[in-house]
Amino acid sequence: MKKTTISLLPVILVTVILLAGCRKDQQSTNNPSTSFADSSGSAFTAANIQEQMIFSRAIEAAIWGMPAVNYDLMLQEMFTKTSAKQNEIVYWSRPADWHNQTLTPNPDAIYFMVFFNTKDVGPVVIEVPPAKGGSSFAANIDNVFQMPLEDAGPYGADKGEGGKYLILPPGYHQKVPAGYIVLAADSYEGYGLFRSNLASHSDADIAKAVTYGKRLKVYPLSKVENPGETKYTDAYGIMYDATIPYNIKFFRSLDRIVQSQPWLTRDKGMIDQLKTIGIEKGKPFNPSARTTEILNAAAKAALDYIELMYDAGFPPLNADAHWAIPAMPDLVKAGSSGYTETDIYPVDARALTYSIGYVGIKRLGTAQIYLIAGKDKDGNALSGAETYQLHVPANVPTKQYWSATVYDRKTHALIKNLTRASCASNDKAVQKNADGSVDVYFAPKSPAGKESNWVPTDPNGRFEILFRMYGPEKALFEKTWKLGDIEKLK
Repeated sequence: MKKTTISLLPVILVTVILLAGCRKDQQSTNNPSTSFADSSGSAFTAANIQEQMIFSRAIEAAIWGMPAVNYDLMLQEMFTKTSAKQNEIVYWSRPADWHNQTLTPNPDAIYFMVFFNTKDVGPVVIEVPPAKGGSSFAANIDNVFQMPLEDAGPYGADKGEGGKYLILPPGYHQKVPAGYIVLAADSYEGYGLFRSNLASHSDADIAKAVTYGKRLKVYPLSKVENPGETKYTDAYGIMYDATIPYNIKFFRSLDRIVQSQPWLTRDKGMIDQLKTIGIEKGKPFNPSARTTEILNAAAKAALDYIELMYDAGFPPLNADAHWAIPAMPDLVKAGSSGYTETDIYPVDARALTYSIGYVGIKRLGTAQIYLIAGKDKDGNALSGAETYQLHVPANVPTKQYWSATVYDRKTHALIKNLTRASCASNDKAVQKNADGSVDVYFAPKSPAGKESNWVPTDPNGRFEILFRMYGPEKALFEKTWKLGDIEKLK
């Protein structure tokens, strides 16, 4: 099928000019100079058309490369903060706390991550155990650009029976042995995110989820006869910071992706754009001091553009509340099909989603669904200095559990130095109302007598909330059950 490459340059350049408050056009046939203001208010002045092109193409590169950079940041943290390697497993032995600074992690599950690399070892096997005795995974396997290759677990390709997922390198044409769920990847690297579900937050249930997770196995297909033991590295309590840096560090991550992965046909329109900013396959990325200044400004301008999209909001799930799925419909359609459509390539929407969170889900709305809200009932941004209430109606349509989690609005990570981040139905301490509904409170201090249903906030910042449902049921999609808005208490 023919694939279409769409250039974002004209749209983004015009948007940045409007966004940043560009000074009036200076017309010069030889040396045009244009000034832009980034999100910090400081001005960047392009001395000539070449610098303008570096600036505008760097913005486009940041938008296009967001999911890959997001992936690389998580990988680099594994390399630098733990002893784990690719084709092994890094995990968190307890539910994530604020030390896990990945984007919008779930603090009500046990995380296992497999960063795979087929470049040197060939096809890699991820062996998933069957779901039994209440233990199961909600799992997704993605390529470098976080396009879902497949889901795993009861709602994935193995349907809870367990299975051997075989990840093939790009261009692999050898015969594949029988008995595998074959995933033909278009990048050498990628990762699997395996959430081992928790029945509750008790030590016994946490230990059970960890034990189940450690039944995962990873090994090269070449060693299938004698794979050896899979290595597990515990990252719990380690400051694991994969938040997006809107500066030169972003482009250093992007360069690592370009150097290590094959170009895809749909993305070849980016080759010259990246070359303009100094990123070129086979050559070192070594920007001058002036180019670094321009790239720093461009990264901040890209953030401005993403913030503009974020503030415009995702399409609401219901017209009478602010809750929305944090992925535009075109992105869900394109990502789940492997970007095979010839008429859409929603890189803007993709950048927005992967500036907030990570992992691509092939069957969104089966194993889990996420709803996001950053505003209260009156349409005002959520402030950590105020007190809010979320009324969760009874009979939440989910087979497993629901949770409401607070994140830092600026970084989209768990708020640092807070003792807890969520209120979840798999926490036995949560108090229910007489009708089975639950009231959740978000505030810097707990309302009197509401400690078990309280999620702390930072009074010096803004926050956003993800409402998760694991095993969502049709009442949510048929809209016979609705989640109301977050309300500010007087």
